[in-house]
Amino acid sequence: MKRTRIKRRGGLGRNAEKLIWLASGLAQSGSRAEDRHWELGLAASIDEQLEQHDEEVLNAALDHLFSADAAGYDELADFIESRAESVARLSADHDILLIAAPVLAWSRYRISATTIPPAALANLRVHLQAHVLADGARLALADFLFSPDQLPQGYCATAEFASTLGAAALDNHDVHIETDGMPETAQFLSDTRYLLAAVAVPRGQALFRWQERDSSRDQALAQWRAQGGASLAPLLPGCAIEVVLPEAYFAASRAADKASRPYAVRASVAFLGTSLDAPASNLRAVIAPFWENQLEEYRIGITLRGREEVVHGVVWPLLGVEDENGEGVAQIESVLRECGVNDILVLEHRFPLEYCDDCGAPLYPSPEGEVVHAEMPAEQADQMPRHLH
Repeated sequence: MKRTRIKRRGGLGRNAEKLIWLASGLAQSGSRAEDRHWELGLAASIDEQLEQHDEEVLNAALDHLFSADAAGYDELADFIESRAESVARLSADHDILLIAAPVLAWSRYRISATTIPPAALANLRVHLQAHVLADGARLALADFLFSPDQLPQGYCATAEFASTLGAAALDNHDVHIETDGMPETAQFLSDTRYLLAAVAVPRGQALFRWQERDSSRDQALAQWRAQGGASLAPLLPGCAIEVVLPEAYFAASRAADKASRPYAVRASVAFLGTSLDAPASNLRAVIAPFWENQLEEYRIGITLRGREEVVHGVVWPLLGVEDENGEGVAQIESVLRECGVNDILVLEHRFPLEYCDDCGAPLYPSPEGEVVHAEMPAEQADQMPRHLH
């Protein structure tokens, strides 16, 4: 049985206090020479917690710094992510990195989370190495297209997964993912799928194509959209898809979260246009802020123009440091207008973060200022995913 850790002042254990001290020291450093001292200590301390699978220590240190030292929090969060995804302990001669290639998808049918057939995996390998990765990079692909529910949960699980793929990357071969016991995938109108891989290069050499002088991120993304997208599309039958630039695991996940918000709005407008024969000019959108202890998200209730019933809804979550003083409403309005929706109502009073007691779906704002269940007309309801996103 694991021994109960002795708590020190403030309820923090000794290991969490050490992480806080190192991260705060790095945040306050005034030179690159001093940085290196703090960075070495921080990396070693984080690696120790990852190896011991002590997620609690990492989260306790992050929670403390979040409220006490914003700069220290940023340093610690960046270092934990970096150590979890970089598998520094596997090889003294190579840099190894866990990467993700997110795919945004929408469909009125089920969005697949599926094992990738060998031929498709081989095609994806070719296009990643040709358009995204640096020349000569070794690669290991996981042969599964993951839903968000199926990704490694937490820093320690991410580090363990990265180690498995990283070891395979050193040998330049792919990894089979066992699906027994894998979590069920919640179904949404629009969602994200993830192709996961590890890349290995001799220490200090370029990992990505845009680190080389003859390429850029924009060029890599354009090529990946054209070639990688064509290889991914058959894995997501009945879906419209949009790929996100593959890069380091946590950075790619954040980019996917950000891109998924306008994508969900565009998907919803397109879906209603085909399902209800309702062009965007015949839709009305109601935007409202939803709070718990702070602003958590905006929700968009969509009605047919001139009617009060909410037929569909979209959640626009706040990300990172975004808050009520940000440009969230303006961004939502801009995306709606780009889609052709010009009848937009913005409600300013705070709504509680409420969900349906029966199915757990979010409740959306109506033109009358109430929170209601989004209900498609009866003839379309049976064809919809159980939840809206």
